[in-house]
Amino acid sequence: MIQTILCAVDVNRVKDEVKVLQQAARLAATEGAQLDVITVIPDYGMSWVGGYFDEKHTKDARNHAKEALNSLVQEALGAEANEKVRHVVAVGTAYHEILETANKDGADLIVLGAHRPDLKDYLLGPNAARVVRHSKCSVFVVR
Repeated sequence: MIQTILCAVDVNRVKDEVKVLQQAARLAATEGAQLDVITVIPDYGMSWVGGYFDEKHTKDARNHAKEALNSLVQEALGAEANEKVRHVVAVGTAYHEILETANKDGADLIVLGAHRPDLKDYLLGPNAARVVRHSKCSVFVVR
């Protein structure tokens, strides 16, 4: 039985992610599971580009992402459902933070979207492919 579903979304791709959130919500409702929604922002302080951003930048980006995530979930699922969803904003590499959060929270299923791959995705591997390959739980990919 699925008790926790982690849905990973990109708050910068609202149109694409509404469908992903709605699918995750349907799965959660069917299973009677808790729905957690995560978005990941880059860690500007850890890479060589960190020198170009002040210390406040990551905090501001996290606050903006939290507001955008809340708005996205409310738009996709409605205000009542949004109240029941746990919102997570992580900082780091998308696939790593999704896998790490799924492991920490004991997620039984990860739901995420996959876009049409570009040539660079074949060489580097998109986040969805990495999550599928390395996840310890089942992964549902919405196209």
